[in-house]
Amino acid sequence: MKRLLLVLLVLLVSSVSAFALTVEEAVVTTRISDREPIDKVESYPAQTGKLYCFTRIQGAAEETSIDHVWLYQGKEMARVTLPIRSANWRTYSSKNIVSEWQGEWQVQIVDASGTELARVPFRVE
Repeated sequence: MKRLLLVLLVLLVSSVSAFALTVEEAVVTTRISDREPIDKVESYPAQTGKLYCFTRIQGAAEETSIDHVWLYQGKEMARVTLPIRSANWRTYSSKNIVSEWQGEWQVQIVDASGTELARVPFRVE
């Protein structure tokens, strides 16, 4: 009986981890074109205005969502919930950056349960 329970537990853990969301690509960019980021830089002039966080997610077994949490010097400035509708999904959010918000930024990518999947740091100068 113990062996059967152990086998069932291993199968359950394996099936859950096989469908875990993973971030295959995450970048902050100045523009999205044809559902792809046009650049990938880590420092942006304050006059850029709008920035985008592009994310490629893999592993969704069913429809779910992720959040892009835009953080400025550790303070949450925006939270955008984005649907994930297939096992290989591209999505993005955007944030208007005011020139006074110079300094350290990051976009935290979290799954529907609140687990952090990735962080994308960048700087506004």
